[in-house]
Amino acid sequence: MDNLIIWCADIGSIKKKNFGWCRAVLGEINNFSIGINIEDFAIGIAKDLSSGYKVAVGFECPLFLPITDDPLYLTSARKGEGARAWSAGAGCGALATGLTETVWILSRIKELSKAEIKVTFSWDEFIDKNVNLFIWEAFVSQGSKATTHTGDAEIGVKTFINDYPNIVQANAVTAENPYNLVAAALLRAGISDDIGMLSQACIVIKA
Repeated sequence: MDNLIIWCADIGSIKKKNFGWCRAVLGEINNFSIGINIEDFAIGIAKDLSSGYKVAVGFECPLFLPITDDPLYLTSARKGEGARAWSAGAGCGALATGLTETVWILSRIKELSKAEIKVTFSWDEFIDKNVNLFIWEAFVSQGSKATTHTGDAEIGVKTFINDYPNIVQANAVTAENPYNLVAAALLRAGISDDIGMLSQACIVIKA
């Protein structure tokens, strides 16, 4: 795929300057951009979509949760999370922050993009069909974290590139009966009207 651009955002407080992003063009080893401005992140993605690129956007926060049959396990870790459960400490905080920031970002992308946005969580659909936006979850684990938020976003992008093209096989986290939070953001932003996406999981690329 010679027209793929990868973006990743490390989700965090805007006021405290805990948000960082990275952009890379597949196949151009030294073509990495980083920043801390959430507006620049949304504008850049919209420009890439408007220019006809396929765009893979990752968010470093939990994007889907398990809705288990047994209520005892509703807040249990997703399979593959290990000690960093979505419902504990940092994961829970990132999830709550991501609920607002993903909606804001996707709404701005919708507003600014001059191209029709066709979104999916399926890698196979993204590469085989006329789909231009793929959303994935970045999981930068404790041992892989950088010292800055832009550094974490860059690690997410580099891990995605290292796993390419075997993105499906690289998926590191699964959940029973997933409830997709970024799908709700897509509905809220008007990018999609497919409520079936609420029951799909995202691919998780773990560093």
